[in-house]
Amino acid sequence: MRSKAAERLRNLIERKTATVGIIGLGYVGLPLAAACARAGYKTRGFDIDSAKIDELNAGRSYIDAVPSSELAALVEKGMFTSTADFAHLEECDIVIICVPTPLAPGHEPDLSYVEKSTAAIAKTLRAGQMVVLESTTYPGTTTEVIKPTLDAGGLSEGTDYFLGFSPEREDPGNHRFSTTTIPKIVSGESTISADLVSEFYSRVIKKVVRVSSTAVAEATKITENVFRAVNIALVNELKQVFDVMGIDVWEVIDAASTKPFGFMPFYPGPGLGGHCIPIDPFYLSWKARQHGFPTRFIELAGEINHSMPAYVASRLTEALDLHFALPVDQARIFVLGLAYKPNVSDTRESPALSLIQLLERRGARVDFHDPLIGTIPNTRDYPELAGRTSSPLEVGKLSSYDGVLIVTDHSSVNYDLVAKEAKMIVDTRNVMRGRLCTGILVKA
Repeated sequence: MRSKAAERLRNLIERKTATVGIIGLGYVGLPLAAACARAGYKTRGFDIDSAKIDELNAGRSYIDAVPSSELAALVEKGMFTSTADFAHLEECDIVIICVPTPLAPGHEPDLSYVEKSTAAIAKTLRAGQMVVLESTTYPGTTTEVIKPTLDAGGLSEGTDYFLGFSPEREDPGNHRFSTTTIPKIVSGESTISADLVSEFYSRVIKKVVRVSSTAVAEATKITENVFRAVNIALVNELKQVFDVMGIDVWEVIDAASTKPFGFMPFYPGPGLGGHCIPIDPFYLSWKARQHGFPTRFIELAGEINHSMPAYVASRLTEALDLHFALPVDQARIFVLGLAYKPNVSDTRESPALSLIQLLERRGARVDFHDPLIGTIPNTRDYPELAGRTSSPLEVGKLSSYDGVLIVTDHSSVNYDLVAKEAKMIVDTRNVMRGRLCTGILVKA
């Protein structure tokens, strides 16, 4: 039987009179906030970055998935506002946590953003509120980390307040799927909470998939990204094996893909990027160790993927010596693509940053071009690169460089110009296939 608090919240959700609060207005939180507002729920965004708040309240978006024109319309209609004052969480009936879950220096989970968000919610938690975690994390986080903090105020989960987990599944730059069209995994700490979480998201997202517990939902998201990480590691290792055999791994994958069953193509690259795939497997490995279980396969995949920038840098160094008898510390290198994936402006965990750092530590002079990123943002791992600006790709420019390193295959780059002018191209994305290169082409 539902409590009065549960019944009241259900009515608010059903009538779309519930106010939704989104903590964290990045690549996950802002698209979700826009989706909730479009669905008819008044939505308030929360973020510690006051500069972001000012931009959003002025109707200016910094996320490609949410055009400024759409955001401005939602702001003008009063459907979306944002603030850095977390005391306003009390006014929200539904609070969704969409904050980063990075790795600590020792490859251990860093839940500090989740913990701080939960503490902020706990300060104003009242009967009838629902809290949902969307941040990717290890199985058990909702139960072991969030619930005790919220329970400490004396309210009872499932009766007074309601707690769930629904993992984000954003894919920046994917125009086939958006926040509202990607099936949504939902769960709750109690049956009543699961009911309410499902009822809410079903009014925002086209398809909702309910699972039996928050731990299952947490494990589902981890499994999705471990699956990708392991398979990418496999083809990255195959690439290195086939390189020494003189075999083109890209041709092998294309040929294997003609099999209509039993094979799914994954493609090699210069290393993993983005917030999920390079990080999530380590969350699971850490949690598995708490249960005394070693995840050797997953950890090996992480090691292979993590080593790819060093492998690419070595291939470039060897090619300079082989073809030009040029030491890398005397070379000028032009890096094409800074983002972690094509056609987005996201640099999170991008292997391009690692490659620039590796090459410069070996003495090379490195410039970069990215049509979507004008300036390298400040990052925890590469603070020395912050503020560096993209160099234009123009006729006559590449001939002054000893090598062009293709890291990210943005579709708007003039690769025909690269093929015509570059002395040597080190291609990690197979974008030069089919193009007649004037200089030397090295696949890495």
